[in-house]
Amino acid sequence: MIHSDSTAYAARRPGPLKISFEFFPPKTPEMEESLWRSVTRLAPLNPRFVSVTYGAGGSTRERTHNTVVRILKETGLNPAAHLTCVGASKGEVNDVAEHYWEAGIRHIVALRGDAPEGTGKFVPHPDGYANSTDLIAGLRKLRDFEISVGCYPEGHPDSTSPRVELDHLKRKVDAGAARCITQYFFDTDVYFRFLDRARSAGITVPIVPGILPVTNFKQVVRFSAACGASVPAWLADMFDGLDDDAETRRMVAAHVASEQCRRLLAAGIDEFHFYTLNRADLAYAICHVLGVRPPAKADEAAA
Repeated sequence: MIHSDSTAYAARRPGPLKISFEFFPPKTPEMEESLWRSVTRLAPLNPRFVSVTYGAGGSTRERTHNTVVRILKETGLNPAAHLTCVGASKGEVNDVAEHYWEAGIRHIVALRGDAPEGTGKFVPHPDGYANSTDLIAGLRKLRDFEISVGCYPEGHPDSTSPRVELDHLKRKVDAGAARCITQYFFDTDVYFRFLDRARSAGITVPIVPGILPVTNFKQVVRFSAACGASVPAWLADMFDGLDDDAETRRMVAAHVASEQCRRLLAAGIDEFHFYTLNRADLAYAICHVLGVRPPAKADEAAA
């Protein structure tokens, strides 16, 4: 049934399903091997781009740069580098962006960024960019980057109201953002309500749903408490009793995320951004269910 449904969805789409993947820079040689196994596994799916995150306060600046440049040089993928304005002057941020441009990176995910752990709320650097809108405007003056930004269907933890947050998102788009990528969510109605509000506010760029396959439910609960994403009771029930059963958790995770994407597809959404956590198998399986496959080899196509 899943195969026939996904084929029907594909037939209704005006074009191919668009996907992208997010990775984080490795901290150890073992994590680097894991990352590259994931990159190699997902590359044949021809994502529109793959992004690499940037730690709080610029804590992974060098590792993010090295990872993005290696992806560009050693694969056929289009890498996007996350860039924040936390803890750095405009000159320092501009230098990082220039280094990306000189290395051949043309796509940046521009974010305000989170304050370093234990320091409280975000405080702009005295000589830095005040927020993500300011950062986007600075990048647009610097080079002709393609710029993606984040958005929060359930509200950013620092937001004072949904209206204020939408106004801020509109300013980011007006400053030069080409697309918005959402924080992960699990209830598809959350996304559709946000999409309706954004369109009513005059935001016309793509708003790409961010999809997080859940492999560690307790970890997701902690993440969600920090970023403002809700965890539905039905999701908790799905993972109840599976703390010591990793294999079943993976199967449940693939089912939940596939169904989430299929509901979005049925409503006409044709682009997804997968938060991989540097693990490829779940994202690969979900893409397969959705009809995203590696190109057929020449000998197979001729058979």
